[in-house]
Amino acid sequence: MNRTSIIGLVIIALAIGAIVSMYGDASTYENFEVAKENPGKEYHIVGVLNREKEKYYDPQKDANYFTFYLIDEKGIESKVVYHNPEPADFDRSEKIVIVGSMEGEQFEASKILLKCPSKYTDNQVKT
Repeated sequence: MNRTSIIGLVIIALAIGAIVSMYGDASTYENFEVAKENPGKEYHIVGVLNREKEKYYDPQKDANYFTFYLIDEKGIESKVVYHNPEPADFDRSEKIVIVGSMEGEQFEASKILLKCPSKYTDNQVKT
């Protein structure tokens, strides 16, 4: 093999290694059960706010501490701790996607994504 072929193969091998290592670190959509089995690993969890349990946010005490209870798509509930202010329109959201990892018995969220109800209804939309 000539020198350029060897260099080309090395570059391809490094690219494949980089892709495989990034894929292993990528977060996936799961539920609280899987997140509990793999503490510290980042997951996306889709669920709904448990409106029967109290959420906590007191900006006078700590503006970067917000907790609530989320029920995932399998019906499993967990306390969620978010170290940022409560998102706007949080109570109006239909579905909530949290990104983060389980730490003990609670889920530490690094991001919260909200799906709010549409302001349009089927009656108003004309196609």
